[in-house]
Amino acid sequence: MEKYTQSPNRNEQADTQYHDPDKLAETPQAQKLTQWKKEPTLPELSQDLEFAREETNDQESNVAGWLNLRNTTGAEGPKKAKVGRSSVQPKLIRKHNEWRYPALSEPFLNTERMFEVSPRTHEDVPKAKQNQILLNWQFDTKIDKVDFIDRYVRTAVDEGSVIVRVGWETEYGMREVEETVFDYFPPESDEEAAIVNEAVNAMVNVPHEFVNLPEDLQASAEMSYERQELLVAKANGVAKAVREVMVKNCPSLRIIDVRNLFIDPTCDGDWEKAQYMIHTYEATESELKANKGFKNLDKVNFQENYVQAKQGDQDHHTNTPQTDSRSDNTKKKILVYEYWGLYDIHDNGVMVPIVVTWIGNEIIQMEENPFPDDKPPFVIVPYMPILKSVFGEADASLLQDNQRIIGAVTRGMIDLMGRSANAQTAWAKGALDPVNKRRATNGEDFEFNPVGDIRNTMQQLTFPEIPNSAHEMVSVQNTEAESLTGVKAFSGGISGDAYGSVATGIRGALDSAATREMSILRRLAMGMKKIGQKIIAMNAVYLSEEEVVRVTNKEFVTVKRDELAGNFDLKVDISTASVDEQRAQDLGFVLQTVGPDMDLGMKKIVLSKIADLKRMPDLAEQMRNYEPQPDPIAQKRAELELRELEAKIMEDEARAKLALAQAHKAEVEAADIESGVQHERDIEKMVAQARGNRSSQVTKAILDGETGAGNIEAAVGYNKIAEAEEERETAPRVPTGGAFIPQQIAGQPQGLAPLGTV
Repeated sequence: MEKYTQSPNRNEQADTQYHDPDKLAETPQAQKLTQWKKEPTLPELSQDLEFAREETNDQESNVAGWLNLRNTTGAEGPKKAKVGRSSVQPKLIRKHNEWRYPALSEPFLNTERMFEVSPRTHEDVPKAKQNQILLNWQFDTKIDKVDFIDRYVRTAVDEGSVIVRVGWETEYGMREVEETVFDYFPPESDEEAAIVNEAVNAMVNVPHEFVNLPEDLQASAEMSYERQELLVAKANGVAKAVREVMVKNCPSLRIIDVRNLFIDPTCDGDWEKAQYMIHTYEATESELKANKGFKNLDKVNFQENYVQAKQGDQDHHTNTPQTDSRSDNTKKKILVYEYWGLYDIHDNGVMVPIVVTWIGNEIIQMEENPFPDDKPPFVIVPYMPILKSVFGEADASLLQDNQRIIGAVTRGMIDLMGRSANAQTAWAKGALDPVNKRRATNGEDFEFNPVGDIRNTMQQLTFPEIPNSAHEMVSVQNTEAESLTGVKAFSGGISGDAYGSVATGIRGALDSAATREMSILRRLAMGMKKIGQKIIAMNAVYLSEEEVVRVTNKEFVTVKRDELAGNFDLKVDISTASVDEQRAQDLGFVLQTVGPDMDLGMKKIVLSKIADLKRMPDLAEQMRNYEPQPDPIAQKRAELELRELEAKIMEDEARAKLALAQAHKAEVEAADIESGVQHERDIEKMVAQARGNRSSQVTKAILDGETGAGNIEAAVGYNKIAEAEEERETAPRVPTGGAFIPQQIAGQPQGLAPLGTV
């Protein structure tokens, strides 16, 4: 597999050596590599390197001393002791550092979501969510987060500063892939031709939109552009082919040696305001040639620039052994210089960020800064800041005297015991003759000359007692060391005695140590924040068009590059074990205070948060998703109670309707009485009653046979006449020429004779 590195990915490649500026001035300049009006020259870049050398050399000296103290080696280790004398050196600084490492690394590693991205505007809300998912996924899968954080923390603690090189790594390899086979035909309609023409325009003008088009339309546009005529692609099966495909495309992080970075000394301690940075690094000849951005490699004398030949070079510190005798020179490391800074390339007074790379006397790269933030790809994090310096200092600078004193006292105690004749027996001269001396030596009964009391004649030698002053001196130094660093290393140094021997005093001492630790954590977290900001900017430019990101074991999200650009605030989620424990206790107190009456949803929120603080993510997820299973008896009881309640509600509603109907009836009756309608109804009832009485009397007379036939007919006729008269009187009237006539006769002809009478 071949590996190609884009411009931002040179952090995995080479580093160059330094040459005398006078000799560089004599070297003929190579052909121009750019179209810039004004290109920087090697003598100019070398002058910047010389200007920044002093501060880097000072820090290099400090780091070497701190590491020697930590490892008790080199000039800071114990001098060669005399014969019979101890040369031991207790590792006080190493002990404190070992306690510091996990306290600073666990806050970054104990959470699954290290980065939290917040939007600055409402339009950036979905983009912020996409960036947060992608950034945390990259640190979980593309970057070895555990290894990086461990190196990040240990370098900061041991050397006082940590410098991270943020880059972008891309690798290509040959793979057998399945491709759709297309046949090409002229467009059959004007509409089809217009679609292909738009696809060709998208391919030329907006390639980021072109890649989202269907595969057949992309093939149509590519073939149309190649043949300069509109063609329509139609699929005709699938075939296997070997193609160069992208196998890796992700950000990369590398911690570089502080002694290999030269920073503009005029930045006044703010490395982000530095006008230039020069980095020296190592790479092989094959790595350099694989980078398509490098030129003039055929003019480089690799033999003179191997790292093995540059041991002791003042521009670069290497760990490469000097015993490399391999004949394959393509595997040997070469020293490369890389300049990141501002330069007036247009000769108009405007400084432009550029990058220049050279090996020996030959420039192999010169271009504008390829990173989207236009800044050097470095993040510098101080452990304990030094005023007016971009670097920091380590705990070793505070503990060096304590370690030396403890070493001297410890060696004295060891010498005191080591030089004593322990478990040996001494006899007074002349107390034993040779025979009895041999018996005494063999553990047999023996005789001794009466020269005095045997207790005075024989002495049993033992180790001498070590003075309490020696133990007190060691204890005082351990106590002072712990108070200087705030590290409780089980030496009894940090206690509440200074605040009073009470619980409040002990808590005050521990809180002070936690505060010291948190201040260091905040600086490390700020460095991680700046690293995350650089990766977010790179993702929006160098990421593949689409990335499928696993959020959980069951949830996958597709992240598109076009949806990543925006304005965001980045936050690094860190917390110490003591702070998490305190939060868990506070939440537990909330549960106790509220009691069993707390709503189940609120209780799930609090309990899941406590589980998160206790580093139990599985339990926290189960608590969030927990839904209690109902008791069948209780469920049935609830259903019956609900039905009873519904029946009661229906009964109440019926009563309410009845009351409303009665009220409405009363209102209608009152209105009828007031308007006379009721009076008319009463009259109608009386008339109907009278009519019924008449009919009843006539019917009764007929049935009894008491009335003659003529009278019966007269009675019946009288009833009809009376009913007609009553209907005419009670019927509503209609207008007829200004007068009102009953409706029953309104249509009769004029002059109709009235009904006769009996």
